[in-house]
Amino acid sequence: MKKLFSLFATFFKIGLFTFGGGYAMLSLIQSETVTKKGWLSGDELLNIIAISESTPGPISINCATYIGYKRAGFFGSLFATLGVVMPSFIIIFIISFFIEEFLKIQLVFNAFKGIQAAVAVLIIRAGFKMSKNVKKDVMSIGILAVALIITVTLNFVTFNLSSIYLIIAGGVAGFIYYGLIKKGIKQPDKAADKTEDIISVSNAVEETTFENAPQVPENDQKEDDK
Repeated sequence: MKKLFSLFATFFKIGLFTFGGGYAMLSLIQSETVTKKGWLSGDELLNIIAISESTPGPISINCATYIGYKRAGFFGSLFATLGVVMPSFIIIFIISFFIEEFLKIQLVFNAFKGIQAAVAVLIIRAGFKMSKNVKKDVMSIGILAVALIITVTLNFVTFNLSSIYLIIAGGVAGFIYYGLIKKGIKQPDKAADKTEDIISVSNAVEETTFENAPQVPENDQKEDDK
């Protein structure tokens, strides 16, 4: 029960103090679950974020559900999910009674301008932290560069492209390179290594057999020659 309450309290805090939607929560999720509590490693969180982005629903809620399940099974996912959505639900429910008057308050309007700028920094910070756990080789850097160029270019021409297409393209490229091409390169190397090992063992056996062979005395050898 203590573990369930800890999950609920942690994600309630994340939901309460994060503005700007799911992506803005990633930085706080990383800080709370990886850095402070050590519930999972940076690589595990990166995989969870990739799955959460690839599946339907808000990324923050999906992350909470996966992390909760990893910690405490079904009820862990339930409490973590409730924790992350409850703050938004409560606040929006209260504001809904006087939404028009609330939006007309100049102080609130000005505050949200500053909040939007801070949210952009949170998203960039989360991306920078996650990039440290990404496998860095030619292929991964190439996928990152291509996705970044496509995204920036399409934003300049005001063409909306769903991020799901970039995810699918990255998954296909990774499968082809790491699953087929790179794996195919490694297999001949392994076969060559096995052949060398067999030859080495064979030579060792021959040397051992020769060294352990019974030696014929010199006198007997001379008699055989006669």
